Amino acid sequence: MCLSIPSKVVKIDKQNGMATVDTMGVKREASLALVGEEDIKIGDYVLLHIGFVMNKIDEKEALLSLEAFAKIVELMDEEEPL
Repeated sequence: MCLSIPSKVVKIDKQNGMATVDTMGVKREASLALVGEEDIKIGDYVLLHIGFVMNKIDEKEALLSLEAFAKIVELMDEEEPL
């Protein structure tokens, strides 16, 4: 099972077919080889899998997912260690 967290495209390097994405505050490079570069723009939300942008997703859905992930992290931080 794979888990993809929505990531926001913050930079595009068309020459190298790469994008810089922000995933909950962590920036990383991702390949655009599996999607049309012209389909992805700065500010778009995308799903990543093993370093590749798999597809663009709706901003509203991305923000709802990010909110849910943040809540999960918050709840995990509140749990007492074993």
